Amino acid sequence: MDVFKLANFQFFKLVVFFGCLLTASAAQAIDVLTPKLLETQVVIVGGGASGVMAGIQAARMGVRAVVVEETPWLGGMLTAAGVSAADGNHNLPSGLWGEFRQELIKWYGGEKNISTGWVSSTMFEPHVGARILRNMATREKNLLILTETRYTDVIRTNMGWIVTAINLNAEKLFIKANILIDATELGDVAAKIGVPFDVGMDARNTFSERIAPEKANNIVQDLTYVAVLKDFGKDADRSIPRPASYDSTQFLCACKQFCNDPKATRQHDCAKMITYGELPNKKYMLNWPIHGNDYYVNLIGMTESQRKEAIQKAKEQTLNYVYFIQKELGYKHLGLADDEFPTDDKLALIPYHRESRRMFGMVTLNLNHMERPFDQATKLYRTGIAVGDYPVDQHHGKNTNAPDLYFVPIPSFNVPLGSLVPQNFRNLIIAEKSISVSNIANGATRLQPVVTQIGQAAGALAALAIKDKTTPDSIPVRKVQEAMLKSGGYLMPYLDAKPTEKIFYSIQRIGATGILKGVGKNIGWSNQTWFYMDSTLSVGEFWRGLKEFEGKFRYKPKDDKAKLSVEEALMMIFELDKVADSPLFSFNFYDSYKEFVKARWTTDYLLPNFDLSRPITRGELAVLLDKLYDPFHLKSVDWEGNFE
Repeated sequence: MDVFKLANFQFFKLVVFFGCLLTASAAQAIDVLTPKLLETQVVIVGGGASGVMAGIQAARMGVRAVVVEETPWLGGMLTAAGVSAADGNHNLPSGLWGEFRQELIKWYGGEKNISTGWVSSTMFEPHVGARILRNMATREKNLLILTETRYTDVIRTNMGWIVTAINLNAEKLFIKANILIDATELGDVAAKIGVPFDVGMDARNTFSERIAPEKANNIVQDLTYVAVLKDFGKDADRSIPRPASYDSTQFLCACKQFCNDPKATRQHDCAKMITYGELPNKKYMLNWPIHGNDYYVNLIGMTESQRKEAIQKAKEQTLNYVYFIQKELGYKHLGLADDEFPTDDKLALIPYHRESRRMFGMVTLNLNHMERPFDQATKLYRTGIAVGDYPVDQHHGKNTNAPDLYFVPIPSFNVPLGSLVPQNFRNLIIAEKSISVSNIANGATRLQPVVTQIGQAAGALAALAIKDKTTPDSIPVRKVQEAMLKSGGYLMPYLDAKPTEKIFYSIQRIGATGILKGVGKNIGWSNQTWFYMDSTLSVGEFWRGLKEFEGKFRYKPKDDKAKLSVEEALMMIFELDKVADSPLFSFNFYDSYKEFVKARWTTDYLLPNFDLSRPITRGELAVLLDKLYDPFHLKSVDWEGNFE
């Protein structure tokens, strides 16, 4: 607390008088007896999967941050919503997501011990995830966590923001900050202050996405109120009372045993259905989309009381499903876990929201950028700050008017920085699932590992803006990307090298320039993009990449179909260096340049076998480009990935 400034109420009134554009709601807020003003640099509303990571990242970069979270737990959908089977990214351990996953592996005593169910390779008990996140957060001296504290208002001031919050003791707190991050589950803060947004499905002609519906609609994805069952032993009977609204017919095709509908698809054996979400310590997450406990409702735009009523119905849907499993399928020994959620009904603390408002950002990521990133007019891949490798996963099983978008395969992808920055709203950053993406793209960007990285990038962007005494929209893209790389984050979704390997950074930086491009593919549920660092390439491929980067490049290859050798790679980089008049080198003659490289080949560049005649690998070429020419820093990029 000593790194934060608490001011008395009289000082707060002076701040409001001299610094605020006071709204009616703010005037009402002043009419209290003993409020406190907490001064910080970054305030994050929402301590979910993105909010907690934003706070940790900002704090690690030396900036004071406050997280305001309504529930007792940090982690949102990872923990409080009970979706502790993370979708994807076990092969892309980017940044704080990778750190969190390593903590889980350490807790459970090995990686195989968190691969218990067949839906995910990262499975854990929600309360364990919440404990790990709390420990990660409390280690940061610059970070203050306010759990069980609900934001009630946001005031925009000439100098930033004042967030009004209230805790369990009905104590009111005013949090004054330079930068605000909206990490709420439904984008409520950004909507409250007037940021434009979309809700529902985009028309096909909006982004020319091949699987979008012909016409736009307001359909959002089903939400789920998760339950965790626990095995109490084969002789136990943990059956819940029959719910008043129970109707077994809606669950008959949840698995094969009772399903007689010839139109039903994707049914599994009932025992396999149960182990879908098997967690460590004989627990089972219930988040089953096939005639299970998904529930359709669009909470966006509802009042608080309307939301509570709808959420109660979602809970009833889950309790009905629990009763079906116990009564009809005979799993009486599986009862609601009594050692997971601190709730009276033993259900999760909050619903699992798959979809939010989608704010209008500097750029909008759509399916085409994910499927064919290098072929688009806007090169958003060059501005990536988070990566994902899960299919487009849209849950529409409970709305018959929605299209079937079941696990649409795509390559692994990245998320552009501009999706986090709203248009025309300075000192505001968007995180969680409210970033600027199309409805289809949201089916992949909404997943837990991606959202944690989005939060980390939001924290990095905020910290850089504070340090540079400017606004987030003024921070260069490359500066945020460099901060993410320093924190073990991925810019490009390449599987070849991990952050623990030195070549990782060169591959990431060169990949983000587009001089060398990867190849995306999908194999079943596995969505991949490979840099192919151990493969060779043709002279023409390298020449085209350099030409795209530097239009003035005039090198003429003799045979563009020939394999690129170490010699010709060096010659081309030398010629590029001369064209760009790079400050890194001032060699007038190629022979001198070549000797300079030879002296550093194994010691500085850590490359094997200096032989000018042999083919060079793509990984070696990435290292040479990065070390000799540094195109990543030489040319900045704008929000759309254009070189500046």
